[in-house]
Amino acid sequence: MIDSIGIRREDKHIWEKRIALSPEDAAKLVKRGTNVILQPSSIRCFSDGEYLKIGAQIKEDLQECGFFLGVKEMPREFIQPNKPHLFFSHTIKGQPYNMPLLKEILEKKATLLDYERIVDENNRRLIAFGRFAGLAGVIDTISLLGKRWQRKNIPNPFSNILLSMQYKAFGEARQAILQIEEQIKQLQHPLVIALVGNGNVSQGVQEILRLLPLKKVSPDEIKKQSCPKLAYAVFEEQDYILPKDPEQKFHLQDYYKNPQNYYSCFEEYLPYIDVIINGIYWDAKYPRLVTLEGLKSLFSSNSSPRLEVIGDISCDIEGAIQCTVKSTTPGNPCYVFDPITKEIQDGWEGKGIAILAVDTLPCEFPLDASIYFSEKLIPLLLEIAQANFSGTLEESKLPLSIKPSVIVWQGKLTPPYEYLYKEVEKVV
Repeated sequence: MIDSIGIRREDKHIWEKRIALSPEDAAKLVKRGTNVILQPSSIRCFSDGEYLKIGAQIKEDLQECGFFLGVKEMPREFIQPNKPHLFFSHTIKGQPYNMPLLKEILEKKATLLDYERIVDENNRRLIAFGRFAGLAGVIDTISLLGKRWQRKNIPNPFSNILLSMQYKAFGEARQAILQIEEQIKQLQHPLVIALVGNGNVSQGVQEILRLLPLKKVSPDEIKKQSCPKLAYAVFEEQDYILPKDPEQKFHLQDYYKNPQNYYSCFEEYLPYIDVIINGIYWDAKYPRLVTLEGLKSLFSSNSSPRLEVIGDISCDIEGAIQCTVKSTTPGNPCYVFDPITKEIQDGWEGKGIAILAVDTLPCEFPLDASIYFSEKLIPLLLEIAQANFSGTLEESKLPLSIKPSVIVWQGKLTPPYEYLYKEVEKVV
């Protein structure tokens, strides 16, 4: 049983104002007899005072705590020996930049739980910021489209939309979107948006797209002359992934197991699209959506193609969107990629395609995102607080939904994640 939970101050960058647990939900732990201790923060979306009011404590030193909670990756020096930690570790793909962190956790015989792997019996995530990544990502993307079109003297109302972080809260941003509905209907320029993915990110994006006077069409309709002037399509795997064997039919589970037997046909749609929004899970074993060669071909055949903006919410570097060559920040959210020269230029001006690649989009709506996340987390955290972290994982009494999230138990990778040992061994 855990008697105290320490909540680390988020300080990865100046825009990170989120917290995993709201004062209202922290109070539920305090009422149960669990001490909640937070590091002080001057930028957190809830003030220190709001936590003090519900009986939590504010201390710089959290070493006395029995469990540690955060949002983003914790610094290596913060990891506490022989104690459990819960945060987004970004390690399960063997990400090289976080293998030193994983090595530190192993060497200190600590325990690591990762939000990304808290799942139900159907392997669906139970807690995520994906919806807010989608909301912020699509708002930033259409704001960027407005600036790009304005530069080309294409009248449009999207240039009036601010970046998500410039609104006080999501409600204000939503209202701003609603206010340009009639102006969008008067657009002379066509607008076709391709949204790729159908998970939490996609649902957030669609929440905004449904507010716009755009007709939802099937992916195939995009290539037809009869496609409405203002439209969007949602691409799922069966829409852009084909078997290499023309005699074979597409089967989703077979694609997941044998991706080498499939290829992507997404680039066939590029000439008909103004905006791409990418929200898929991607791994190096899967085919890319957009390649450097595909973009070069598009720009070689037409010096001014329709494709204006790619909102890469997933933001895998040189991943599904190969021209996502770096991540960006809320303060400098985009760059322009020239498919011919492969050069990039920060900002939204220049020849080529504007790439939005912010890898911390949910922090652009910190208050809304934190409240939503906390509401999902607290019932699970109340159960975690009753678990035993001193014995074996089997004896821990952790809920079934939590056990898949245990990447490291007392300094050893758990069986589902033992493949990460070979990645950790590469750390010098």
